[in-house]
Amino acid sequence: MISRRRFGQAFAAGLAATSLAACSSGASAPAAAPAAAPDLRAGSGEHTSLGPVKHADAGVLSMAYHEFGPSTGQPVVLLHGWPYDPYSYVDVAPILAAAGHRVIVPYLRGYGPTVFKSADTVRNGQQTAVALDVVALLDALKIDKAVFGGYDWGGRTVDIIAALWPERCQAIVAVSGYIVTNLAANQQPLAPAAELGWWYQYYFATERGRAGYAANRHDFNKLIWKNASPAWHFDDATYDRSAAAFDNPDHVAIVIHNYRWRLSLAPGEPQYDPYERKLAAGATIAVPSITIGSDFDGAAKDGKAYRAKFTGKYEHRVFDGIGHNVPQEAPRPFAQAIRDAARL
Repeated sequence: MISRRRFGQAFAAGLAATSLAACSSGASAPAAAPAAAPDLRAGSGEHTSLGPVKHADAGVLSMAYHEFGPSTGQPVVLLHGWPYDPYSYVDVAPILAAAGHRVIVPYLRGYGPTVFKSADTVRNGQQTAVALDVVALLDALKIDKAVFGGYDWGGRTVDIIAALWPERCQAIVAVSGYIVTNLAANQQPLAPAAELGWWYQYYFATERGRAGYAANRHDFNKLIWKNASPAWHFDDATYDRSAAAFDNPDHVAIVIHNYRWRLSLAPGEPQYDPYERKLAAGATIAVPSITIGSDFDGAAKDGKAYRAKFTGKYEHRVFDGIGHNVPQEAPRPFAQAIRDAARL
């Protein structure tokens, strides 16, 4: 999920605003009905297949991915989050392919058919390990530069690649903006209402949590989907297509390590230390960027909290009524953001 500290602040602010609204007397005259908003969910659920799975040797992984569009098209790489998978882009990728883009949608480490090439490799979920997997995939596919899009883990990975390897980014679309993990900031407590939003991270910090996630990941992740996107009325078939990716043999280890690492309860690996130090120093993003805020971001969806992190050409968009899985819930506006970012 997104930055613990920023989401916590937004959660608390949103809770306060809701309480104030509930206490309103309602004595004022009713406002005129607003103009009908565009249907951001149009096109969601039109497709149910990602097509064949391809594989590439990407660093420590045999990385699985789906590919759409002409091989000569402008590359677009779309990255999923937790607990999701490439089906987040099942309606986005065909739109971009029809516009002439070469679209690559990989399974991150610990998901679907992506596997480690060696049993001896540490099952490490830290943020720069995931980012370097994607850089290695670019190398394997001989893609010098791409437009990147992502949310949650994928959005964080997009931010990191743009900050540390800007030469590989033509532009980015980052849901929830700048969500690079800062370990020192994550040690600071939040208000009680905000801490409540991170119950699953504290659960994962325990051995009971590890065992519970291993035993109940299907229902656990379905609960996360519902809580993160309360207005998205997905059906069982939609969820089950993604849930198959959680059966990866390394899924539990990667997820548990990721969240324990964020709370400094599990170590990273030393080969990633130089990258983590650069990020911790406050790395900014200079490549052309479009950020997207949704209802999941609460009061932070206006983008003001992270505007200074983006120093190049920039736009921010707000998708009201949309939850956390932005590309699957609002595929057409997300695809348009990718196309627009490529032209910034």
